[in-house]
Amino acid sequence: MKKIIRRATAPTPKFFKVLRNVGLAFAAIGGTILAAPVALPAIVVTIGGYLAVAGGVLTASSQLTVTDDNE
Repeated sequence: MKKIIRRATAPTPKFFKVLRNVGLAFAAIGGTILAAPVALPAIVVTIGGYLAVAGGVLTASSQLTVTDDNE
C-alpha cells in the first residue's frame, strides 16, 4: 500500500499529465451526460457511462505513472 501512495505522489511525466487531464475531461463529460435533467436517448446515456469509466481509468493509470522508480 505504501508503494502505491509513493507512486501517486511521485513526479508524473508531461505526456501522462496531458493524458490525466484528458481523462478528467472525459469523466466530467460522461458525468454531465449521466446527470442531465432531461430524458436522453439510451445510446447517449450509454456513451456517457463509457466516457465516465474510460476517463476514470485513464486518469488513475496516468497518475500512477512515474518518471523514476528506483525499486
